[in-house]
Amino acid sequence: MQTKLTVIPAIATIDLVKLSPELDGSNGANRAIGNRPQITVNTDADAIKIWLARYFDTKTTFDSYRKEAERLLLWSVVELGKPLSSLSHEDFLVYQRFLANPLPAERWIMSQRKVARDDSKWRPFAGPLSPTSQRQAIVILNGMFSWLVNAGYLAGNPLSLSRNRQRKAKPRVTRFLDEDLWKEVKLTIESMPRETNREREHYQRVRWLFSLLYITGLRVSEVTQNTMGGFFNRKDKSSESRWWLEITGKGDKTRIVPATNELMLELSRYRREMGLHLTPIEGESTPLFLPIGGKLRAMTRSAVHLILKQIFNITAKRLRERGADSLILATRLEAASAHWMRHTAGSNMTSSDMDIRHVRDNLGHESISTTNNYLHSEDDKRHQDTEERHKLSW
Repeated sequence: MQTKLTVIPAIATIDLVKLSPELDGSNGANRAIGNRPQITVNTDADAIKIWLARYFDTKTTFDSYRKEAERLLLWSVVELGKPLSSLSHEDFLVYQRFLANPLPAERWIMSQRKVARDDSKWRPFAGPLSPTSQRQAIVILNGMFSWLVNAGYLAGNPLSLSRNRQRKAKPRVTRFLDEDLWKEVKLTIESMPRETNREREHYQRVRWLFSLLYITGLRVSEVTQNTMGGFFNRKDKSSESRWWLEITGKGDKTRIVPATNELMLELSRYRREMGLHLTPIEGESTPLFLPIGGKLRAMTRSAVHLILKQIFNITAKRLRERGADSLILATRLEAASAHWMRHTAGSNMTSSDMDIRHVRDNLGHESISTTNNYLHSEDDKRHQDTEERHKLSW
């Protein structure tokens, strides 16, 4: 009697991997039986794609969710030799350890930083996942399995048996530019050359980018995914005309952010440099931030990150040249990333005694507890009180 062999697939993306009937999930042990499924697909890969389709319009979320689903699918069929729809609670205990150390490295970890998804050198991991990334992966997969159960594709969610740990209170935000560092960054921008047309354009767009991020607290992804058509004007109860910026952000949620007079002035400067009418027209398709040369297309997130990082590094270099007294500031700026500007905006709003509910709505936080993490002034007062009243008295 000849033994039937299951062919283990090569590592490939969810769009390219070829699975045999024994591995594709059509007969998975956890498949729902005797119900009326709400989706018509019959394989694990296709079920995942249906789940992912809900996030197609939000690229960052889509990419993140696809990455985690793809990793689990490949691990299940390659390492365990079983379909994703046959995974048990015990399997996930093993998978969590795998995320911390995906071996063998040649099978799972990319040897190059940038590899196209259709390249044979592509691998699901860039390296071992940190504890935070491991938890995030399980959260995403738990959401996916819950949805597949609700859709009638799976009988149960093996991750629902995991121990729910009490969430630790988040510490105060520390990755932000204080007033001194923010002044140094602005000095760097104001020192940029403006002799040629290209230099002037570069200066104006950098100034606009930092102004936009500081006043609004937008995420970089929100800068790249929204347009100037989101600006609109309306009168308040006192008949004063006020500008707003409508933003579609994280979780595909829409909010409106005050566009202050300062911000609108910076926008007019930038639009004049780009040869556009000074005031945006509601609904126009011009991206919020444009590439050099005036092409009306959105910048990528990585390109915007690079611009911000360059300004931080130039500022840090200047601070280092001042001597030892500025080394701490320089080191801090060298560690800064694009998201520091969002934290800087939130920190300045709260330290200026703005209503915490207004700060929450400006930043698009779901919970006011998240916004409370920017209340550094309370920490400062607590430190001062401890300093003055809590003495060693040797």
